[in-house]
Amino acid sequence: MVFPHFRMNHDEIKAALLASYDSLGGINHLDGVNLPSQESVNTLARDCMHLLFPGYFEDSALEKSKVPAHVDGLLKRIERRLRADVEKCLRFSKAPDASARAEAVAAQTLGQFPELRRIIQTDVAAAYAGDPAAGSVEEIILAYPCVLALSLQRVAHVLYHLKVPLLPRMLTEYGHERTGADIHPGARIGTHFFIDHCTGVVIGETATLGNHVKLYQGVTLGAKSFEVDEAGNPVKGVKRHPDIEDHVTIYPGATVLGGTTVIGRDSVIGSHVWLMKSVPAGSIVYYQGELTSVVREQRDKARGQKTVTISIDQADWMI
Repeated sequence: MVFPHFRMNHDEIKAALLASYDSLGGINHLDGVNLPSQESVNTLARDCMHLLFPGYFEDSALEKSKVPAHVDGLLKRIERRLRADVEKCLRFSKAPDASARAEAVAAQTLGQFPELRRIIQTDVAAAYAGDPAAGSVEEIILAYPCVLALSLQRVAHVLYHLKVPLLPRMLTEYGHERTGADIHPGARIGTHFFIDHCTGVVIGETATLGNHVKLYQGVTLGAKSFEVDEAGNPVKGVKRHPDIEDHVTIYPGATVLGGTTVIGRDSVIGSHVWLMKSVPAGSIVYYQGELTSVVREQRDKARGQKTVTISIDQADWMI
């Protein structure tokens, strides 16, 4: 696009902007309810990380004797901010009794933090076990981007299921901005989840991941297509993203698409594979070149099964 080469003074710029606010709807929010500010949500995200990982992100060492007071202060601060931001989101969606519901949502969300810590501990353990370069658990928590992205997604997932609009996506976007991993708050993720390197990973809203799943950078768990209504608008609330069962590893750059696609447990998806059909448990799928995928059933040592190799033309595989 070529812009005209002329200069406008301050008053002319102001007048042009005000005119655009009148003429270009959809990107103005004027005379509407107050929305959560990005800075408020970012502060909420940081406070949640402090509550989940006490002693890791403080400016000074946290003594055990001071933990009760530390947690008490964090809980009060998070509850105030959470109630205020949730209420703004509920008023935006015209929910009835927004203030009372926001109070209940804040209490329910904070009540999940002990269980969230239990699950997140398994993610940290999976990262340490899954990366030989990791020197310590402390290094994982302080320096591995998957910890931030996944911890905030798990908090946002609680808010998502409490049907809070806006705020869950704003929380996960803070993690996305910081890490490059875009995990929708609606995605259902099991325990012991690890994203190695993290950057460029996309996990869609209706994806489900089992326990002990490992992804590498650049993996997409996305939608193959989406339904539209008579007006051509996307139909909301339908299953669009794949299901990944337990103990699956997906290597860099792989793309798995579709709401009916299931990756069976104990499977391995190789780098740069483009997959839009289900594969059975114990499969290896890899890019062989010449637009061919190969699916190979792994040997089951416990049952003594033999290895079977099946070559499948990619064009047929993607129908």
